Amino acid sequence: MTPAEKFSAAFAKLPLVAILRGLTPAEAPAIGEALTGAGFRLLEVPLNSPQPLVSIALLAKSYPTALVGAGTVLTAAQVREVHAAGGQLVVSPNFNAEVVNEAVRLGMICLPGIATPTEAFGALAAGAHGLKLFPAEMASPAVVKAMKAVLPTGTLMLPVGGIAPGNMADWRAAGADGFGIGSALYKPGKSAAAVREDAMLFIASHAGLMRA
Repeated sequence: MTPAEKFSAAFAKLPLVAILRGLTPAEAPAIGEALTGAGFRLLEVPLNSPQPLVSIALLAKSYPTALVGAGTVLTAAQVREVHAAGGQLVVSPNFNAEVVNEAVRLGMICLPGIATPTEAFGALAAGAHGLKLFPAEMASPAVVKAMKAVLPTGTLMLPVGGIAPGNMADWRAAGADGFGIGSALYKPGKSAAAVREDAMLFIASHAGLMRA
């Protein structure tokens, strides 16, 4: 499967991105198994984690059906490093046209961070596959609703920051298409069993939203 096909399939099944900030290569196999075993298929290792490219390579090799990549990608050079490690996903806290262009050139999925309509339209024009509303703590579901009213139909928007099972419903009702989930799902030192338990809570919450 191409990265685009993998992204579409994973997003249709469970549009939740696991943000594994602080993950170490030693933890990667167990955490990857916990998440993919629960049903997650979108895995992001931020580049300010210890040896992130090693963890990305391990996860990409071990879980080929998952879309694995990096977060906190700030430069085109970092995009190339992630690609060389086997990563197929690029997530950023900001919109940088060079980062988006390089990811698209390499056939990777790119989700840049945006906070305003200007950034959102710029990111889409550069070729972004979806938009990361970040930090969501500075916005609100009303912001998602307002942006979705003017963005092209089908634009994917994922709030990131402070997302928990209990607050997903309001975001979803406003038009959020998915979510990036960080410390509520994984933090350094958290056991694989605990990660799986929390992953199941998020999955159950999302399933409830889809049935509502």
